[in-house]
Amino acid sequence: MRCFKLLGERVMSHDFDRQVAEHQIRAAILNRFTALRTPLTQRAG
Repeated sequence: MRCFKLLGERVMSHDFDRQVAEHQIRAAILNRFTALRTPLTQRAG
């Protein structure tokens, strides 16, 4: 949630289609943050 707030809490666009695009971009950025921080776990042994 912290990363989402860093991207801005408000939707800047007034047009609905642009709002949808803005949310899709935010979701893509958050997914990228998650992918970068997720450790790869390997089984030892």
